[in-house]
Amino acid sequence: MTAQPTPKGAWTITFLLFLFMLVNFADKIVVGLAGAPIMDELKLSPEQFGFLGSSFFFLFSISAIVVGFIVNRVDTRWVLLVMAIIWSISQFPMVGTVSFTTLVICRIILGAGEGPAFAVAAHAVYKWFPDEKRTLPTAILSQGSAFGVILAVPALNWIIVNHSWHYAFGALGVVGLMWVVAWLVLGREGPLVQTVQTATTDPRIPYFQLLTSRTFIGCCAATFGAYWALSLGLTWFTPFIVKGLGFTQKDAGWISVLPWVFGATIVLLTGWISQVMLARGFTTRVSRGVLGSVPLIVGGLILAVLPLVNGAGLQIALLVVGSGLCGSIYVVCPPMLGEFTPVQQRGAVLAIYGAIYTLAGMIAPSVMGIVIQNAAVPLDGYLVGFTINAVIMAASGLLGLLLLWPNTERARLMAQSAAQPKFA
Repeated sequence: MTAQPTPKGAWTITFLLFLFMLVNFADKIVVGLAGAPIMDELKLSPEQFGFLGSSFFFLFSISAIVVGFIVNRVDTRWVLLVMAIIWSISQFPMVGTVSFTTLVICRIILGAGEGPAFAVAAHAVYKWFPDEKRTLPTAILSQGSAFGVILAVPALNWIIVNHSWHYAFGALGVVGLMWVVAWLVLGREGPLVQTVQTATTDPRIPYFQLLTSRTFIGCCAATFGAYWALSLGLTWFTPFIVKGLGFTQKDAGWISVLPWVFGATIVLLTGWISQVMLARGFTTRVSRGVLGSVPLIVGGLILAVLPLVNGAGLQIALLVVGSGLCGSIYVVCPPMLGEFTPVQQRGAVLAIYGAIYTLAGMIAPSVMGIVIQNAAVPLDGYLVGFTINAVIMAASGLLGLLLLWPNTERARLMAQSAAQPKFA
């Protein structure tokens, strides 16, 4: 897309979608936050609780791909509305007495509704901002996740401590319905959509070429490692604080906020630095690819030190900093994919990207649960699990550093496409 002014109302929509992602991550964090009382009430083993954490992602990737193709043809306004309604309704069965099976089913439904969330929200916000102005709104959108935890954890933990973990789910259902009402009143479709004129200069590229491009593979690989860390944080961070380090549920509430506060700072800094670098003439290879990959490597190295130190405070600090650094990659990958993907294919490509990297969310909690289950001492199991996370983060960052070349990807793909039959 050529340089264009930002349409009026763009930041209002960005704020609403920030709230959308805020609710999205509050929904995700509640099981991890209530992990200790859930395990105690339902008599769950670590392996079962790991399965519960992974169940959220069983339909996550499938729904992300399906909805990604839908938003190529259906206004994102209505897709976002339906998704938020599904989130809200899936919370209410947990308010009463609930079995492990019911809890798993509701989490699967919730995951199906939330799978396409970031891809659809990013596709929607990109209809309001031209390419050179997308990094900062992407960073703000990403921060819905951090603020969803920062704001929700104290409130939800208060409900868990003073009432019941059941009511924490109900509260999230009510908040979701409040967002639905706000979106019905204020939500609109962005005006920066493809026109007949741009369609002639922005031909379709075969999906096979888009999905096998080195930058697409690099984005998937790098974000897979980051999401491994994130899904462990969502499911296992609070149980680690309570059952591994011996803190109370009340204390774990404020401690659980720390990774997200640090992560929010990293993400906003990345968005700002990236746009400053672009304005000063750096290529997107440097201002997006390198800027997003290096923190992953550094974060993995920091996590690798975790088993070698003593003291709960130092272990928490290393875990907070190491896992928080991975947030940079979420800011830069969607704009990189948007650089070389034709507008009419962008929704699907972003969704497929999301579907691939979030597979880490289906694997990581279960792996951690199995490791803890088989450890002689629970704390040893947690430390082994975080060491696995360190290796995956560092490896994914290295792959990103090698493969992310968005500044040359479009020309290469268009040259390939010109020699191919026109299909996609």
